[in-house]
Amino acid sequence: MNFIEELTWRGLVQDIIPGTSEQLEKEMTTGYVGFDPTSDSLHIGSLVPIMLLMHLQKAGHKPIALVGGATGMVGDPSGKSEERNMLSAEQIDFNVQGIKKQLGKFLQFDTTEKNGAVLVNNYDWFKDFSFLDFIRDVGKHITVNYMLSKDSVQKRLETGMSFTEFSYQLVQGYDFFHMHQHLGVKLQMGGSDQWGNIVTGTELIRKKSGGEAFAFTAPLLKKADGGKFGKTESGNVWLDPSKTSPYRFYQFWLNVSDTDAENYIKVFTFVPPTEIDALIAEHQQAPHLRLLQKRLSQEVTVMVHSQQDYEFAVKASQILFSDTTADALLSLDETQLLDIMDGVPSFTTSMSALNEGVNIIQLLSDTGIFPSKNEAKKMVSSGGVSINKVKVDSLDYHVTPSVLLNGKYILVQKGKKNYHLVIAE
Repeated sequence: MNFIEELTWRGLVQDIIPGTSEQLEKEMTTGYVGFDPTSDSLHIGSLVPIMLLMHLQKAGHKPIALVGGATGMVGDPSGKSEERNMLSAEQIDFNVQGIKKQLGKFLQFDTTEKNGAVLVNNYDWFKDFSFLDFIRDVGKHITVNYMLSKDSVQKRLETGMSFTEFSYQLVQGYDFFHMHQHLGVKLQMGGSDQWGNIVTGTELIRKKSGGEAFAFTAPLLKKADGGKFGKTESGNVWLDPSKTSPYRFYQFWLNVSDTDAENYIKVFTFVPPTEIDALIAEHQQAPHLRLLQKRLSQEVTVMVHSQQDYEFAVKASQILFSDTTADALLSLDETQLLDIMDGVPSFTTSMSALNEGVNIIQLLSDTGIFPSKNEAKKMVSSGGVSINKVKVDSLDYHVTPSVLLNGKYILVQKGKKNYHLVIAE
């Protein structure tokens, strides 16, 4: 398979300008993707365009990552039902710096290599571009009728769109033209919601310079159940470990459905097609083993975070979801413990009471883990309560500071999968 054929097999090609595949086979081609600095971290939705750039570089082409310091001030209307709040220049610059740091994990920014990646900020060429110069040199080449025909505009006509957002496709189109002229960029890639903005760039290149430009987009991912990809009950799954811990990141991929795993392992990994086909066949023979999800979560967690983070995530999962011993819990420092317990219901108890020893039934009812002492007694009597992975075998068991993890925490397990964190204060 050639470059475009493999990306198509992986589900990464939706719209494509004729001749794009031939251009990529003919010579080393410089291509770019734009990233919107609405936050100081990218999220897993951004992994699709990141994968496009990585595939481009691995195929011997030159990738450019554009961070939209200027376009971030305008706001892309594509896929939006209403206008976004404007960010300050200071906030955008802060976000740009965070994104720059993250992209360095995925691309080889080696200036000695012919196809070394380059990172640019479109604010650098827009900051001295006056409004009058822009509408004279750029605006005159694209008709209002052409701009109105774009889906991103059509979908907003009923609710209303400001001139600021309406002009976005011209600003993005000029990015492509500017880099075509100054950096030899011939290819733009992005999500399918960007198609209208992208072809505005190719049209501008054709009309202003008579140049030739190419493009393709990847489909917007959705979950098999129709839900939005990358969203959880707590919000976005971020690439920044301070926003989404590596353990939670790993768990996201580990818990996707079988159908989604078959799709995602093609999109988000570099596992060869023949190996993926074999994995899918093996998984279908024994889906309860979750071979696809395990391989997917390993590949993506190592790529975004590290091998060490992946190994910790596996260890953390074993601590919570298998019959591990208390020693495994004791090996965790406070940060690791709280990462694992993120989202687990927490309760407080008195440190002074623990110093005197608290009966297990009293602790379970006082903290609210059980609604009554009777229910707590029933569960303890049936062997359904564990403290720090050790089963409580007596109604007379007393909890003392000796069981505290990191001098402060107690992990209470009710049944097989219901965990509660008790914090001594």
